[in-house]
Amino acid sequence: MKVKQILNLPVGAFLILIFMSVGAFGFRVSESANIAGTNQKLAVGALTGAWRLVKTTDPARTAPNVVKILTDGYFTAADYNLNNKEFIGAQGGTYTLQNGRYTENLEYFTQDSVQVGTSKVYNLTTKGSTLQLTSTAKNGKNIIETWERVDAGDSPLTGAWRIRERETQPGQMTVMQRGARKTIKWLSGKWFQWAAINPETKQFFGTGGGTYTLKDGKYTENIEFFSRDNKRVGMSISFDYELKNGDWHHRGLSTTGNKIYEIWAKEK
Repeated sequence: MKVKQILNLPVGAFLILIFMSVGAFGFRVSESANIAGTNQKLAVGALTGAWRLVKTTDPARTAPNVVKILTDGYFTAADYNLNNKEFIGAQGGTYTLQNGRYTENLEYFTQDSVQVGTSKVYNLTTKGSTLQLTSTAKNGKNIIETWERVDAGDSPLTGAWRIRERETQPGQMTVMQRGARKTIKWLSGKWFQWAAINPETKQFFGTGGGTYTLKDGKYTENIEFFSRDNKRVGMSISFDYELKNGDWHHRGLSTTGNKIYEIWAKEK
């Protein structure tokens, strides 16, 4: 409608037209806000999976193998030397993503436990299957990390899991009381890592990880690092697995040959 036609409208019609325009504009603003919120959630979800460190300017990070798992707002990363069966270090906790800034909140850090409970902020950029994280060191210099995606987190077991029940006697399940000490297992599409930690006391009790496969009801771990005993590196162990009401039922023999039956629940 032309401006001259609008000005010649009766007062009532003119007011109705104004209210309709404001309402339409308000709808667009609301709709844009919802889309922005959705995109923010999608951005966090888009990081789900396993990432391999391919380049860094951090002189302290020299391990030939560094893998980070991101899932459900939780992360873990391990530095190791697969060829030498050497575990070098690990860290993990929760993460958030807002306005292009990626923040890690440490719940454990094997190389410097003093940092447990602190947060580290990175500027984040992505390009294809590459993730770049830039942070500032204590000396004021930028540290740039380039990570390459190694899987998309497309597995029924993708998530951060916490052990909830364990069979202590044949047919007898014992509920693990929730406390500061916890055992978490992070899984992406093909990679896994577990860690036993206590964020309150900043203690670390052990970790292990590598790749896994799912086939015909069998969950098989291929161990690439193990902090307590490097003789377990290279071992493959299979378990029966089943998802029941969102819980992960895990049965089989441990690396020491002991029978285990555990129930894991998603960490929240």
